[in-house]
Amino acid sequence: MKTQNEISFPEDIIMNKIYFIRNQKVMLDRDLAELYGVETKVLKQSGKRNVKRFPEDFMFEMSESELQNWRSQFVTSNSDKMGLRHQPFCFTEQGVAMLSSVLKSDKAISVNIQIMRIFTKIRQSLMDNTELRLAIEEIRQKTENNTKNIEIVFSYFDDLLDKKENPQTRERIDYKLEKN
Repeated sequence: MKTQNEISFPEDIIMNKIYFIRNQKVMLDRDLAELYGVETKVLKQSGKRNVKRFPEDFMFEMSESELQNWRSQFVTSNSDKMGLRHQPFCFTEQGVAMLSSVLKSDKAISVNIQIMRIFTKIRQSLMDNTELRLAIEEIRQKTENNTKNIEIVFSYFDDLLDKKENPQTRERIDYKLEKN
């Protein structure tokens, strides 16, 4: 049941703010700050002040080369680069969850719940896709074996047709009776 204070964003807005960096799904500090309704520097300060709550697998700072690579993948306008003059902090799913204990506003808690649900949906979707891929691979292997068997059958048919069309003349074997 939603309360009046509960904030909700369309799922695609949040999903479009999840990136894959260092083989992890992460959200950038500026995007989280926007969703929470705080300034990016406030969010970063909260992370720095509570550094014990954010080990490397919860939050990390994007390297300069990662930032350049990230920018090159997304053609960004000058307004999009705002907040990216400095290397952003990247928060993993666990880091986003930890932010709810640092940012205690009702809005931050509400947004965090929604983000956690979306991360869970993404994980479930990846698992469903993995199961689907395994099932497709199993079917492909079965059809591959069937294809080989069908090729063998057709090869036998071709041999039989060749024999029928090009019968070999064989010398007839008969019994000869001797006349006395």
